[in-house]
Amino acid sequence: MADSSNGSSSFWTQGNALLRKNLTFQKRKVKTNIRLISVPFFLCLLLVLLQTVINHELDKPENRCGCICVDAQCHQKNCGIQYSDLDQVSSCPIPNPPEWPPVLQIPAPEYRAVYTDVIPISDLPSESCRRTGSCPVTMLLTGNNKSLGEIFAGNMLKNVFTRDDSDILDNLASNVIMSLKMIQGSESKTEISNFLDPAFFSDLPIYNLQSQCTSNSTFSVDVKETNIIFRQEVRCAQGLRLWRNSSYEVNNELFKGYRKGNIEREINEIVAAYDLQNSNGNNFNISIWYNSTYKNDTGDQPVGLVRVPRSLNLASNAYLQFLQGPGTKMIFEFVKEMPKPETQLRLDVSSLIGTLFFAWVILQLFPVVLASLVYEKQQNLRIMMKMHGLGDGPYWLISYAYFLTISAIYMLCFVVFGSVIGLKFFTLNDYSIQFVFFFIYINLQISLAFLVAAMFSNVKTATVIAYLVVFASGLLGGFLFQFFLEDTSFPRGWLIVLELYPGFALYRGLYEFAQSSFTGNYLGTDGMRWGDLTDSTNGMREVLIIMCFEWLLVLLFAYYVDQVLSSGSGKNPLFFLKKIQKKRPSTFRKSSFQRQDSKVFVQMEKPDVIQEREKVEQLLLEPNINHAIICDNLKKVYPGRDGNPEKFAVRGLSLALPRGECFGMLGPNGAGKTSFISMMIGLTKPTSGAAFVEGLDIRTHMDGIYTSMGVCPQHDLLWETLTGREHLLFYGRLKNLKGSALKQAVEESLKSVNLFYGGVADKHAGKYSGGMKRRLSVAISLIGNPKVVYMDEPSTGLDPASRNNLWNVVKRAKRDRAIILTTHSMEEAEVLCDRLGIFVDGSLQCIGNPKELKARYGGSYVFTMTTSSDHESDVENLAKHLSPNANRIYHISGTQKFELPKHDIRISDVFQAVESAKSRFTVFAWGLADTTLEDVFIKVASGAQAFNVLS
Repeated sequence: MADSSNGSSSFWTQGNALLRKNLTFQKRKVKTNIRLISVPFFLCLLLVLLQTVINHELDKPENRCGCICVDAQCHQKNCGIQYSDLDQVSSCPIPNPPEWPPVLQIPAPEYRAVYTDVIPISDLPSESCRRTGSCPVTMLLTGNNKSLGEIFAGNMLKNVFTRDDSDILDNLASNVIMSLKMIQGSESKTEISNFLDPAFFSDLPIYNLQSQCTSNSTFSVDVKETNIIFRQEVRCAQGLRLWRNSSYEVNNELFKGYRKGNIEREINEIVAAYDLQNSNGNNFNISIWYNSTYKNDTGDQPVGLVRVPRSLNLASNAYLQFLQGPGTKMIFEFVKEMPKPETQLRLDVSSLIGTLFFAWVILQLFPVVLASLVYEKQQNLRIMMKMHGLGDGPYWLISYAYFLTISAIYMLCFVVFGSVIGLKFFTLNDYSIQFVFFFIYINLQISLAFLVAAMFSNVKTATVIAYLVVFASGLLGGFLFQFFLEDTSFPRGWLIVLELYPGFALYRGLYEFAQSSFTGNYLGTDGMRWGDLTDSTNGMREVLIIMCFEWLLVLLFAYYVDQVLSSGSGKNPLFFLKKIQKKRPSTFRKSSFQRQDSKVFVQMEKPDVIQEREKVEQLLLEPNINHAIICDNLKKVYPGRDGNPEKFAVRGLSLALPRGECFGMLGPNGAGKTSFISMMIGLTKPTSGAAFVEGLDIRTHMDGIYTSMGVCPQHDLLWETLTGREHLLFYGRLKNLKGSALKQAVEESLKSVNLFYGGVADKHAGKYSGGMKRRLSVAISLIGNPKVVYMDEPSTGLDPASRNNLWNVVKRAKRDRAIILTTHSMEEAEVLCDRLGIFVDGSLQCIGNPKELKARYGGSYVFTMTTSSDHESDVENLAKHLSPNANRIYHISGTQKFELPKHDIRISDVFQAVESAKSRFTVFAWGLADTTLEDVFIKVASGAQAFNVLS
């Protein structure tokens, strides 16, 4: 091939080659990309359809606030709670919210303070009252003036309940009423609590706090709101006021009764405590302790603060009565919430259920990236690219940027489409926050794919496991992790630990977006803004920080793992601690060679092999730049496993190969040829010994060797969706071919291997026949004028015409480069190889050109004669007459073959003997042939194997 390179390619030249290949490869995957994009497309459409159906149901008259016509023509309507039912309250306007009596939250009867092991205080009631439900409600008092405290305590509670059924709400407000129900107060959504206070409309009773309960203290009342009547039970709760000598005693007693868990005996609660401090007739100074451990219905906010007004009112009235007498009272009758306009019922489905589904949409990119990386690993394409000069730097940069671009386009389509069709999840939240969040996560996801790809070697296995991780992450996030998020008692530190798993970090971020958009849509406000990230309840900031750190750490670790376990033999795990090694000097190394088995080699090796070894030693002492390959005592030993002994694949191979020479390696299967090639191309490391390619050591400078090396592997390593032309363009660019030189080199390569005409060059390689793939592999190995080429059985599967054409290509190519070729075809070896080496059981048995080997190991002629079976003995006598040392090697149906030592006969004597024999009996056919290379191969291989067996 007439192409030539312009030296080793630069970083950006390699990156450009890989980028062009990836873009071409991407164009072949249009249908796959459409299927990938269709997942979020159809999911968003499904959410819109579901939203439409729900909105349609919510807009039905039975789900809207009830209205009645004022006039006959119904020009005017009155709408509101009084014309509606309770199911429609959330959509009704409430211009004048109802007044509700303030309540004081108290413990349930079974949790009220009693004498126990936890609080062994004698003035508390006996624990037996819990069985009858008659335990009093305990209040504690302390201060500097005990006498004032006793008067104060006596004024706090009435002795009787003033009952007036004509105005039950006013009646309840005038008394100290309490509720076991944990209501939401001003933190709740206004469409419910400002109409129906859970304290008055529940299955639990209302308690009336008195100094002493009587037999008629329990009764039922009817509470009416507009046209709705509720029946509510009112019970008496006895108040127990106890004096303590100091605030320390109060504090200690309160904490002993703190609700610590689900063990009932640990719950011994006191409703409130009052510290009068230095109060007197001229000064009212009081501190109120209350229990704030109760939560509202959603578990979001404590309700203790909403109960303070009634406690303070109770204390204020007691002090007023101390000053002015029992008839003095500070009125605190009602509490009231803000008015509420009519509301259109809307439920944002994308925010409500989108977290789980959107997590799956984003996570599905992970199997796509992982499968692509594992595919290159499984098909050895990464190795192939590296052996043709692609460095790790350009590979990582372009591959990462390639996957990042695909992921970014995918996410952009997802967000844009969701916004266009009106999903509140996207339209209400700040797009810049979404961009930062999604950008960081897809980078983290790509880094994880690079790291995980090192653990797999099969695409199907990696894909199945990746999709299992995708679905498991979503389900665990929706049905486990979300419960931890919504439980305010769950430790924040453990949330951060869980978010270290990228799937949960993604889910937390999407959850925060969903909560913000749901609330914004409901209240008519914006969703998440940058200022919201400072809110302690918003977890987006910590998620962004966690993902940023993980992205950088995972990326660095993935690169480290790739260097240690990368294609080829990899690097030492501590490679980053070593100094950058410089190129070895021209003297290669010192002359002292360490060979453990030198005596054995001297005894076993043939003179030609010993001569080659001595030549290598001389070249290492006085290097010759004409020798492209020098192997010095190269060994490869595979360790024994499962009780099996060590396997010696290559036993001390020494070989010197100049430029312009094609060296053929012959040997039976398992002889070690492929192990030798694998060491030379960097797939495995030699156990001992050294080899130098263009002056560079294969143990330390393989990256430099790759820039001047071409490989035709035993099995074709091709992208099935790329054409033959695209393969050659890619590898040509890696070899620094550009412009017209690249185009000319590709065309010449295609023509030389007969892949140019008939549209074959632009046909996908996956549709090539086996022979066409083989020819393309040979063309790839020779593109860019590599200095050293390794061909492992290049003509396998070719028809005779294609094989002959391929031989011509190789013969032209070897003029200015060194070629090592392995083959089982003796004809191919004779045609192509300048020298041959027969390899048996890991050792080089002989070396030389084909004529030398045939002369050395084939010192006999093969005499063949075919007659009738009656004259077989005559033919045998004829052979013995020609040479007493004749040896019959073949005999069947009148055809016999004999080996005749060359030193015993002359060819003219054979012709005369045959002519004489023809006069005595009929000769059907005869022939005299020199020893073939195949005979030499069989003889050498058989002899070496027999020797090894005897050894």
